[in-house]
Amino acid sequence: MSITPLMPVYPRCGVRPVRGEHCHLIDEDGTRYLDFASGIAVNLLGHSHEGLIGAIQQQAATLMHVSNLYGSPQGERLAQTLVDTTFGDTVFFTNSGAEAVECAIKTARAYHQNAGPENANGAGDASRFEIITFHNAFHGRTMATISASNQTKMHHGFAPLLEGFKYAPFDDLEAAKALIGPHTAGILVEPIQGEGGIRPASQAFMAGLRALCDEHGLMLILDEVQCGVARTGKLYAYEHYGIEPDIMATAKGIGGGFPLGACIATEHAARGMTFGTHGSTYGGNPLAMAAGMAVMDAVANEEFLASVTEKGERLRSRLEQFIGNYPELFELVRGKGLMLGLKMKMESRPFYVHLRDHHQLLTVAAGDNTIRIIPPLVIGDAEIDEFFDKLSAGAASFKVPEAA
Repeated sequence: MSITPLMPVYPRCGVRPVRGEHCHLIDEDGTRYLDFASGIAVNLLGHSHEGLIGAIQQQAATLMHVSNLYGSPQGERLAQTLVDTTFGDTVFFTNSGAEAVECAIKTARAYHQNAGPENANGAGDASRFEIITFHNAFHGRTMATISASNQTKMHHGFAPLLEGFKYAPFDDLEAAKALIGPHTAGILVEPIQGEGGIRPASQAFMAGLRALCDEHGLMLILDEVQCGVARTGKLYAYEHYGIEPDIMATAKGIGGGFPLGACIATEHAARGMTFGTHGSTYGGNPLAMAAGMAVMDAVANEEFLASVTEKGERLRSRLEQFIGNYPELFELVRGKGLMLGLKMKMESRPFYVHLRDHHQLLTVAAGDNTIRIIPPLVIGDAEIDEFFDKLSAGAASFKVPEAA
């Protein structure tokens, strides 16, 4: 048998972590790596946060799983916390970001298609099913979420895609407007594209999408799976733009490393999500709810958010100074808070591999020739200094690949 026990869908590297300490990962051979990848924006409290660990341990010893056929004191508490701190009125808990986006898509379609108080004669409009999305977006790996992306590399081998998605260039309001038609149900967008290269949307674009949805009776759906949960210095990135969505998907950092996601919606937007329309065996389990509450207790306060903003500004300022020393390698720095992208003048993956393999610095490659810098939100001066020591050494020792 030639296939590996783990299905070979990941190009796994030689780093094999077995332990984490604050902002470092330790390999099985004892090698220490500075983790400025955070499990791709997941481990926002690092790898040994006492509050998160204690909450999970205590809940595991009490009750790990119970069917959603029963009441959920744990889920009600976390849902109320999210309602109190966001635009939303109601929450559906999932196990991942892709599941949260799936729920968001279903919620937008159900808003139009299921009977509701604003539907004529109480009947839904089955013709409203299309979602407008944007080039280079990443919404997950399920059939619906790969269909929501225009990236053909994600489509290969999985045809036919699901119907009902139209794609516009990111940050192009007029292109999005041109796609609106009689079948449009909503617009799905990442306020800051993560996999697409840490590309923040402009103020005019986000405000314009909100206005278009209001004008045409559409649902504005935000995918904040990567940019949400304090990552940008706000609890959610939409706050930077002075707008509110109708529906939002969140995950990654919300569990601090425990699998957890959520679809948050206004009461109006969720009018079609009635008994039997959606469900999840594990979604909202008590163990995940304990992890989520520990994260919210840590990050959902002005002091913590201000610290993320301050560290993000400091890191960005030093990066902008740093890239001036290597004009042949780097083009610019972009992003918000501790979600930063270092855009290179060449394909970024070789440099990302060089930092990992030769300088024990973990980052994440992204689209648009970008290196993602998404450290735990609990980094301090020591970790920032160590990051620049490793980054500087990596840039000095990197040999630019010769053109083919």
